[in-house]
Amino acid sequence: MMCCGKKRGKGYWIKCAIFIPIAVAAGVFGFGWVVMSLWNWLLPTLFGVGVISFWQALGILVLAKILFGGFKGCHGHSKHHHSPASHDWHHKWMQMTPEERETMKAKWKGGCQPCEPCEPSEPKA
Repeated sequence: MMCCGKKRGKGYWIKCAIFIPIAVAAGVFGFGWVVMSLWNWLLPTLFGVGVISFWQALGILVLAKILFGGFKGCHGHSKHHHSPASHDWHHKWMQMTPEERETMKAKWKGGCQPCEPCEPSEPKA
């Protein structure tokens, strides 16, 4: 599979399959620890509430996600789907000739190519 102009081998995807779950677990435990530490440091002193365990802190994170973030995910219609920027791009695409569209598609299929260095501009007098 090509990614950014480089062929990714089987070893790359195996490393990703191992690293990504570990990184997600580390992130979940890290956020849980931060919530627990902040709660136990601030709230008992300020409001007289009890201390919480790590698992209660994770529960608070899930509750906050449900109440404030929802579970929109990337597969549904996100708020960015109908943003003005996407509308502008759609309008530009519709104004292109078929040849311009094919040229653009060819550039997209090429993946990320490093930019050529810009030539230094003339100093303004």
